[in-house]
Amino acid sequence: MATKTITVREEAYERLKAMKREDESFSDLLLRLTGSERDVLAGFGALAGEGFADTVEGARQELDEDFQERTDELLGQ
Repeated sequence: MATKTITVREEAYERLKAMKREDESFSDLLLRLTGSERDVLAGFGALAGEGFADTVEGARQELDEDFQERTDELLGQ
């Protein structure tokens, strides 16, 4: 099997490393990430279990609080 060596910045390596599953090589990871564009379900559930919903809810609450503070300031309350 032929191999190629590529150079990536440290940030790119760390991101790939974080995405790599325990049972896969970097080659396997790259093949998984660059799979067929026709596979519409390839990313389905990718954010499940990652705390995405909690992160979104936290950001929404922060924005709501900021909006309320700005509204109160504008109304002189």
